[in-house]
Amino acid sequence: MSHFKDIREYVSVPRVLSLRLSPDGTRLISVVQSLAPDGKSFGTSLWAVPTEPGAEAYRLTRSAKGETGAEFAPDGDVLFVSRRPDPTAKDQPEDETPALWALPARGGEARRVAERPGGIGGLQVGGDTVVFAADVLDGDAETDAERRKARKDSGISAILHEGYPIRFWDHDLGPGRTRLFAARLPGLAEPRDLTPDAAGALLEASFTVTPDGAEVVTTWEVELPAGRSRAELVAIGTATGERRVLASAEDHDFRGPLAVSPDGRHVAFLKESHSTEERAPEFTLLIAAVATGGVVASVVGLVPSAVVWAADSGSVYVAADRFGRRPIFEVSLDGGDPVRVTPGDDSYLQLCPSPDGRYLYALRSSMGAAPAPVRIALDGGEVTELPSPAPALEIPGTLTEVTAVADDGVEVRGWLVLPAGASAGNPAPLLLWVHGGPLASWNDWMWRWNPWIMAEHGYAVLMPDPCMSTGYGQEMIQRGWGDWGPRTHADLMVITDVCVARPDVDAGRTAVMGGSFGGYMANWIAGHTDRFRAVVTHASLWNLDQFAGTTDSSMYWQREFGEPGSERYRTLSPHHSLSEIRTPMLVIHGDRDYRVPIGEALRLWWDLRRSSVESKFLYFPDENHWILKPGNAIAWYETVLAFLAQHVLGEEWKRPESVA
Repeated sequence: MSHFKDIREYVSVPRVLSLRLSPDGTRLISVVQSLAPDGKSFGTSLWAVPTEPGAEAYRLTRSAKGETGAEFAPDGDVLFVSRRPDPTAKDQPEDETPALWALPARGGEARRVAERPGGIGGLQVGGDTVVFAADVLDGDAETDAERRKARKDSGISAILHEGYPIRFWDHDLGPGRTRLFAARLPGLAEPRDLTPDAAGALLEASFTVTPDGAEVVTTWEVELPAGRSRAELVAIGTATGERRVLASAEDHDFRGPLAVSPDGRHVAFLKESHSTEERAPEFTLLIAAVATGGVVASVVGLVPSAVVWAADSGSVYVAADRFGRRPIFEVSLDGGDPVRVTPGDDSYLQLCPSPDGRYLYALRSSMGAAPAPVRIALDGGEVTELPSPAPALEIPGTLTEVTAVADDGVEVRGWLVLPAGASAGNPAPLLLWVHGGPLASWNDWMWRWNPWIMAEHGYAVLMPDPCMSTGYGQEMIQRGWGDWGPRTHADLMVITDVCVARPDVDAGRTAVMGGSFGGYMANWIAGHTDRFRAVVTHASLWNLDQFAGTTDSSMYWQREFGEPGSERYRTLSPHHSLSEIRTPMLVIHGDRDYRVPIGEALRLWWDLRRSSVESKFLYFPDENHWILKPGNAIAWYETVLAFLAQHVLGEEWKRPESVA
């Protein structure tokens, strides 16, 4: 049976999330997500992955709470973060906070090796030094536990903010804030607080540790007047806590992914210019000396999703978007253009170079294949599949690349999923799916927005990369900057025209759907054409003026749109075209979405109701931007399919049993 026919079967498929290689190059481990026994949540576990084909992957941990952030220690022990209870503790807290655990390389049970009252987040290892992030209340870290207890006992939940932001994606910020701690292996006793003055500087920080463990290199947010900020790159001594700036510039951010060379001399990172109303952000991969911060190499336009160093410290391997794929490139310290390492239509993440310089291990995926571990020969680029902790999925259709020429002469490309059996005698109805971002690309497998579920139910799915898509150069981004609706709409319509002209696609049965920026475009399209039979808009922007002041990162969007109330808001806001909407709409939103706050959906829903537009509102009180809980994901897919069946296929409305 296909995993895509029954949504419940689909959400039960294990998902490979990460890949790490041991220092000696003999062991791979992966974090794997799977459905919990009760079917109400997802859990994670650690798996061993063979470095050669022919063997089998096997499970290493079985904690009910799950494991994340796995990293190897120099001796081969696996360090990871988990909420699992400590079997050696007499009294277990009611709410288990994430702690740091170690799984011995020689076998045996995992043991808890470090903890903090507010929990431990990410970790990195360099030499015998482990640096981890932890949530700490402002003030002395040593009194954190008693201050937390006093707050809890008093029934206080209030948080007094004096800076910005106060929320991030799906969670409130505070009262604790992130700090970095360093401890020495093997015992990790008495961790040192490296950043007692961090305040909000380490919000969502990306950090790494030099190979000798002497310094941690991390992003560092600098608060500026009027709610603005910029990100620097700093190095912090793990023995002293002394901090020095490696990269800083006005109107620029320096961010991860970060990677320090094996010889400890250089660090690779990303430089991003602050956008303006006229100019889109520009991205540059930089390689700088750790000792001085002096730049020794740079590549403009290569936006890394992953960066690792070659074993000889002479080059970096970078996974970056390129024409609807995410290949791996090699960037040499000696200069020259990036050299593509991997062929084909695949996308790569979780890069792990072998210490002998022969191989690069990675997770490979594509629009038609879920992530799975592979081994890439650096001499010739041969890719070998490795045993995976997750089953391979047979897709119910075919994947085709399509292109069109926009009115300004620019080529717009995308992927077209065709269901099995689509033909001139049996043309498939078409779904136009618009990606989010807007700086993004359809180039990789997605579990939450998976087109193969729709293909299994008979739909062709068009996933185009219009203006502002990544992997096509700076000018492709600039084309749509400050011109979201009109320019993107034109790109989407011209490539839709190409697809509906195909004999195996039914031009009379079409729909459009999208989430986040894609939801914005779904709303825009609804107000500017009636060519589609249905519109599905998820986590969507409706009133730009309202959105720009209530999102979790207002400063970012106002760089492009200007001050609230400006002409650009009036020109680009979909809500001004309400009177033109004739197409039935399904509105979807989670109440805990702080990137696109629920106010956007509430306003859209009220506007549709008062305008008598045929519509439905699928509301998730306990979900965020993506709708992640298994049951809610099932309800999402079943409701979308029922709505499309009603309006695209002309079937009678059937309320899914998964929704109240």
